[in-house]
Amino acid sequence: MKFLKLFLLLFVIQTQAQQGGMWIPSLLEGMNEKEMKSLGMKMTAKDIYDTNKSSLKDAVPQFNGGCTSEVISPKGLLLTNHHCGYGQIQSHSSTEHDYLANGFWAYKMEDELPNKDLVVTFIVKIEDVTKQVLEGVNTLSNEAEKQKKIQENISALSNSFPKEAWQENKIRTFYDGNQYLLFVTETFKDVRLVGAPPTSIGKFGSDTDNWVWPRHTGDFSLFRIYADKNNRPAAYSKDNVPYTPKHFLPVSLDGIAEDDFTLVFGYPGKTNENLPSVAINQIANELNPAKIEIREQALKVADGFMRKDNAIKIQYASKYAGTANYWKKWQGETLGIKKSNAIAVKKEAEKKFQEKVSKAKKEKEYGSILNDFEKKYTEIAPYALARDYFNETVQRNTELLSVAYKFYQLEQLYNTKGEQAFTDRKNNLYNGLGDFYKDFSAKVDEKVFEQLIALYVTKVPKQFLPNTLNNIDVNQVTKAIYSGSKLTSYSGSKELLTGDTKTVLENINRDPAFVLVKSMADMYLKEVNPTYEVLNLKTTELQRNYMKAQLELSENSRIFPDANSTLRVTYGKVKGYEPKDGVYYNPITYLDGVMEKYIPGDYEFDVSPKLIDLYKNKDFGNYGENGKMPVCFIGTNHTTGGNSGSPALDAKGNLIGLNFDRVWEGTMSDIYYDPSICRNIMVDIRYVLFIMDKYAGAKNLIEELQLVHPKKTKKVNVSN
Repeated sequence: MKFLKLFLLLFVIQTQAQQGGMWIPSLLEGMNEKEMKSLGMKMTAKDIYDTNKSSLKDAVPQFNGGCTSEVISPKGLLLTNHHCGYGQIQSHSSTEHDYLANGFWAYKMEDELPNKDLVVTFIVKIEDVTKQVLEGVNTLSNEAEKQKKIQENISALSNSFPKEAWQENKIRTFYDGNQYLLFVTETFKDVRLVGAPPTSIGKFGSDTDNWVWPRHTGDFSLFRIYADKNNRPAAYSKDNVPYTPKHFLPVSLDGIAEDDFTLVFGYPGKTNENLPSVAINQIANELNPAKIEIREQALKVADGFMRKDNAIKIQYASKYAGTANYWKKWQGETLGIKKSNAIAVKKEAEKKFQEKVSKAKKEKEYGSILNDFEKKYTEIAPYALARDYFNETVQRNTELLSVAYKFYQLEQLYNTKGEQAFTDRKNNLYNGLGDFYKDFSAKVDEKVFEQLIALYVTKVPKQFLPNTLNNIDVNQVTKAIYSGSKLTSYSGSKELLTGDTKTVLENINRDPAFVLVKSMADMYLKEVNPTYEVLNLKTTELQRNYMKAQLELSENSRIFPDANSTLRVTYGKVKGYEPKDGVYYNPITYLDGVMEKYIPGDYEFDVSPKLIDLYKNKDFGNYGENGKMPVCFIGTNHTTGGNSGSPALDAKGNLIGLNFDRVWEGTMSDIYYDPSICRNIMVDIRYVLFIMDKYAGAKNLIEELQLVHPKKTKKVNVSN
């Protein structure tokens, strides 16, 4: 097919540097490689990705399915963000051993802490399997049948493609269904906590500074991969040994300067760079504002309790951070869309697209796409809004409703698959809810519920509001549910799950929280979701054809595939930026800024006495620069969620930093990348080393590293 033949062309046509892009590492040879070298890179494409010998890809595993990490020693020492390891740090914490507040350091390997269900996944090989996946698809006319055939082909190919017994095959779609790549992976299941700074360093600035520059956060944590005696993946065992990597990253002590080349390697989660203007308008002006308001109310409630009660602070720390993260991101995204005039820019691009369609005489194939987008997004709008309200209220931010929804799903399982399936799920719930209730506070959640249900009854499109929520007294409903529901405690939940199937079903249907969720879920699953899915399938088909058309008609520009949690390379330079008129942000911050922000006793901006002493004495070891201690820096690398923990590498592939955030004005880069204001935020690796060495005294870990002076071609073994 013609559009598939154009893929190679799209990877080898010269374009302007610094314009963003998340490139597939196996396809860098050609103009990507030339462009990187023009920016200062000293490596080759094969140094980055090679299946026949070790390369950078072998040092960069995905961390627990949602972040990135990097191997930094020959003994499997793993570096990622503090916020990526936050759940594990929290799980080992208690009021007696508060590793969140005080940090944790294993000074010998036997002190490293195992983590249930924590995994890291390496990419072994990437293969283009587009032809095999799309075989027999284009003869079908119905979109649902096409998707079914694609899934059948993916399943068959995943099962048949050659791999080792301990490996997996995973197939992912690119270019909105126009290309498919197969990834052979290895997943390690014994990953132990090695070190983490206190939150006063690892989360310094917390939610106030999140998505903000200038930043002064030491956002890192350390883990170690363990393997069996054959260096292969294995479940946790005391007999496992530290993993010997195919490649690990040398660590640079030379630091960075503005305009230095930077390469960020990682697993960006999801972008939508090729959406039409009508979709971006809906996101910025309808969906984001709704989600922002819901989370803002939930966060206000939790924050009030966390500031007064340390036990609740520990319980809710990880959940609060997760909720706040996208709450603030959506605000910045909406701001960036408007500041960069993204909707107008997209409309102008669409005008040019339409001209190309006419010029190529492709009106029959592509002439109506933009009009069809307009119609479908208008149709889907109320359903998309109702969907977001249900997901944000029931499944994400009100914990009693989320656990009640699990019971609702249990009943649905009985109705659709019978008693055995019901019994299996019931037993799993009975045994598995302990972790949920460990970090649940009914008094906190009651206040969250009260705020969010008030929003739900007033903001959800009226046709999608169940009768149970019509004309209610929110305060009375809240009190009735939280005083009457057994789901407010683990013991109550287990009581509801005790007995034969008939008894369990009768009991849960008498529980007020279950009754409410059942009415909400019934309305959502009968009136909202089916129509949403039908309309979404149509927009998906339109998007695929729109992407196909762009690939065919845009022969003078490269188009990178949207992020989809697969391994990508993004390259750029260390660079400051101008967020608004008369304001310019330098690209590097220092420990001086930590002290300037210091507020004694404040949970976001407190600073430990030891760090203050190190600063006052300028005791920076080999890690300082001209009497100052670098902390963070920014660059033009195009990143998103999933790039958290990604290594920032210099021109020779040495580790110079750790990606952890983006600037607030540029968070719309998931939809539209503007090189003038989009910047990724990285913690300087020298600050990481300084905290490990001078603050924590973890010289055992420093000694594992290969410390180098690439600008001086000199290696260093340990710090002074």
